[in-house]
Amino acid sequence: MNIPIYKHIRQKITIVLGLVALSTLSACDDLLDKTSETSVSSATIFDTPKRIEGLVNGNYNSLKSANLYSGRILLYGDVRGEDFVCRTENALTGGYVWANNFSNITGDVNEVWGQLYIVINNANVLIAGLSKSQGVISDELKNNYLGEARFLRALAYFNLVTYYGRPYIEKNGEAKAVPLRLQAESSSANNDLARSSVFSVYGQIISDLDFAEQNLPDSYSTNLLNTTRAHKNTAIALKTRVYLSKGEFGKVIEEAKKIAPQAQAPFAATSGVKNELQSNIVNIFSSDYTSVESIFSMPMTAANPPSGTALANIYYTAPDFVLNSDTKGIIADTEWKSTDARRSFVTYNGTLGLYLLSKYAKTNPAIDYIPVIRYAEVLLNYAEAEARAGSLSKAVALLETVRKRSDPSYTFPPASLAQGEILNTIRTERRIELLGEGFRATDILRDLLTFPTKLSLSSLTPREVKPTDDGYIFPIPNTEILTNKAIND
Repeated sequence: MNIPIYKHIRQKITIVLGLVALSTLSACDDLLDKTSETSVSSATIFDTPKRIEGLVNGNYNSLKSANLYSGRILLYGDVRGEDFVCRTENALTGGYVWANNFSNITGDVNEVWGQLYIVINNANVLIAGLSKSQGVISDELKNNYLGEARFLRALAYFNLVTYYGRPYIEKNGEAKAVPLRLQAESSSANNDLARSSVFSVYGQIISDLDFAEQNLPDSYSTNLLNTTRAHKNTAIALKTRVYLSKGEFGKVIEEAKKIAPQAQAPFAATSGVKNELQSNIVNIFSSDYTSVESIFSMPMTAANPPSGTALANIYYTAPDFVLNSDTKGIIADTEWKSTDARRSFVTYNGTLGLYLLSKYAKTNPAIDYIPVIRYAEVLLNYAEAEARAGSLSKAVALLETVRKRSDPSYTFPPASLAQGEILNTIRTERRIELLGEGFRATDILRDLLTFPTKLSLSSLTPREVKPTDDGYIFPIPNTEILTNKAIND
């Protein structure tokens, strides 16, 4: 099928969840053809192929909100760690998240939650409507759309359970996490819903991704569509992330082998979209946004830029956050050699006397695509799983593939390295390769590590945040507590 993402119709259907009214399902084309807005009632929304397509596009569009994959969710994932410093103490741009000094009334905590449930409810509306629709579109296209909806729902729930749920390895997921909403809602009638366990939420995520893998297309007709719409490899790649977070390393290996089946380098997918590393990482973030390394990204154009403040502004042109140059920050790590091409993403600003992240550098317009899943992450997930399973030579081969893409001169340490040393090297490589892509906090959480000591925005005594401390995960937002009487059951 050949359906551009965010195609050129705008449709709306009113959906309410708690205090948050779901946004208009507006579509903005991949390269964009805007027309006047058209209101469509819920009674007729599934009556034509074009209206159904509009709902699919709207589901992707809800993921591209300011609080999610226009960039903020990447920001929150990165700045809680040790690699960034808050320069402006701007509470409106993640300052409290950086300081690990948030509460259930903090705007970031409430807004991420609300927007993720918008994505989920949009997916539920699509799933429910398509399940009842007969004869409007082909069964194959219907299943493709269902696969996309369930992929997007899985991605949203993974973010929810990661940010607001206790890490899975703590008591094997027994703790309460978030409400598991699986039916379409058009009012607040069913808003009272207790939290499901971490175990149950992960179970639903895997179920959705398994369905998506079976029903999504192998590929689309263009590189743009293969980057901005979910296909089979997209679902598989996300499963490697989910299983790594669960600590099910055998399952990470099983999924990774589907899209990296070779026993040794070079690693690449041989079915579906031929995903693989590209030779020049700089191009991936400056011009080659739709390469086969980009498994799933949020597209940006001059006519359809990021919602809210772009990452280029937050990190680079008017930085609220700068790179931490002391010994705890990754840019000071001696393992990150000057010969590494990824050093080009670290820019020294002489006026400020500070180091800035220039991985996203385009403004006016802000047309940097926002990466959600890259092939490099899959290889690092795979490497860690192999190392934890004891296959150290395979782990090193995968790790070397990522490192030597950017630094061919790098000499890897001796093969006699112990498992713990290899795992630490993989952790370092993740901080280098995925810097600014939202992974540091989740990597800390899934291993029950401690968040680094920072000054709070209210000038309280600096503190580190341990797994047993308040502020280790985001609290249930006040907006949910006020509107969901069962949230604390």
